[in-house]
Amino acid sequence: MSTAHALLGLLDRSPAYGYSLKQDFDRLLAPERPLAFGQVYSSLARFERQGWAEILTVESGSGPERKLYGITPDGVTELETWLSAPQATGAFAASTLFVRISIALLSGRDAQEVLTAQRESHMVRMRELTWRRRGAEPALLLQLDYELTHLDADLRWIQEAGQRLDALRTQWQGAAGARPDETGEQR
Repeated sequence: MSTAHALLGLLDRSPAYGYSLKQDFDRLLAPERPLAFGQVYSSLARFERQGWAEILTVESGSGPERKLYGITPDGVTELETWLSAPQATGAFAASTLFVRISIALLSGRDAQEVLTAQRESHMVRMRELTWRRRGAEPALLLQLDYELTHLDADLRWIQEAGQRLDALRTQWQGAAGARPDETGEQR
């Protein structure tokens, strides 16, 4: 998730102060990972520099000045561009878990142990999320289901990877002895 774009989206609903944007972000989008105030205010300053937001009013009182921000037409355009762009899928083959089991195999360690530990960790997390689904509001339910679906896909991959460890070990043992030297020749 682009935190900055999420803040811009919250600002699109109505003008807001930095404090209220942070509260909305934490409550609506990331209740388990509260946003730092510094990130909110640095994003607002960047929005202002880029012409995506403007200060509508400044209130002075006994504490620091309170600035009310509003989104600009350029900010709306940027938000719409971000919303309409598909999420990058990333290079899943280079995931951390793939690298960990590969290194375990290449170094002669027990890759199945790595997969088993990860599977157990995933199962614990799935139980936690499943328990939290009870009585969850629709937005939280959607977040929980998203994570559960990804964990389920990971578990299927872990099972398939476990079934292929011997073939992968055999393939890499044959290739491990044939490393090119400085000239590119196999030695």
